[in-house]
Amino acid sequence: MDRHVHLIAILWIIYGALGILFGFLVFLVLFGISFIPNMGDIAPGILRVVAWVASFFFMALALPELVGGIALLKRLEWGRILALVMSFFNLMSFPLGTALGIYSIIILLKEETVSLFKPPA
Repeated sequence: MDRHVHLIAILWIIYGALGILFGFLVFLVLFGISFIPNMGDIAPGILRVVAWVASFFFMALALPELVGGIALLKRLEWGRILALVMSFFNLMSFPLGTALGIYSIIILLKEETVSLFKPPA
């Protein structure tokens, strides 16, 4: 089970990093579009605000995935709980989020995995 938990942690870190990268890409695209000439007076300002809000939104959704993956690597119990919560939310994110969510739920709910996260007596 230790190898499965390590793999899940790495996958959550990668998935969270991809989410942050996506948020940054959304910012670059929307903010870049706002500099197209002859767009008017109001549209560039609106696009810049939407770029900030959308990128912050996507990065805020990806940050718990990244933090949960790091906490899983350190075998912290709250990291397991956070990864389970994020797994349930990502079940709707087809196909990668669904696959990672199902795999995480199956592995992180097993009794021998739970014992990995308990502090030594």
